[in-house]
Amino acid sequence: MSADRTRPEDALEPEADPQEEATARPGRRRMWWPAALAAAVALALGLPAVVAGGTSASGSASITIPADDSPEAGFARDMATHHQQAVDLSFIVRDRTGDEPTRTLAFDIINTQANQRGMMTGWLDQWGLPQHSTAKPMAWMKMDHDYQAHDGSLMPGMATNAQMAKLRTLSGRDAEVYYLQLMIEHHKGGVEMAQGYVDMAKNDVEKRLAQSMVVAQTSELELMTDMLKERGAAPGVPAS
Repeated sequence: MSADRTRPEDALEPEADPQEEATARPGRRRMWWPAALAAAVALALGLPAVVAGGTSASGSASITIPADDSPEAGFARDMATHHQQAVDLSFIVRDRTGDEPTRTLAFDIINTQANQRGMMTGWLDQWGLPQHSTAKPMAWMKMDHDYQAHDGSLMPGMATNAQMAKLRTLSGRDAEVYYLQLMIEHHKGGVEMAQGYVDMAKNDVEKRLAQSMVVAQTSELELMTDMLKERGAAPGVPAS
């Protein structure tokens, strides 16, 4: 991470260019302004905003609207949910330690994944689809997932409510280690989901975003594993 990166304590809301964040370091995440900004970002990425009559705001040809049960809609919904928890975890640890590398990592995750989350919720708005579905999480992947949602952990890699509550009680090195262990599992689940969408994508713009997630989060997995080693710890969330 470069030395001229904005310091975590100076950041209230993400200020980086969303298009660059989507393709450069997409491993990061609460959107308070998702729909409006995401629509602008989607336009910048080449996805025209759909208006009544099936044409784009610029008057170009209409675009294909994904079905409600499509991989495009499913990935946007599930990854937005997955990203939101990463943002929440990162805000918690940001306030529980003064360690600069950990706070910088948390800021990176907050910034990138918040931007990406806004793009995905914005796409759903453009497509005229609801933000949430009654379908089982990751059903769009057409895989026989036997993962059972429990205590707020809706998809593989997501922390439980109890684990998030525990992180709030820790500070200093203990908070850093537990956060890294939780986030490693979170990234593993995120990479699996993003790669699953890449393998079946029909929307080129969304596919590029998913591929950038795979690349960036895989890199961050290596970084976080090294950070754990520096603290004399190893990956794997200890049993509560």
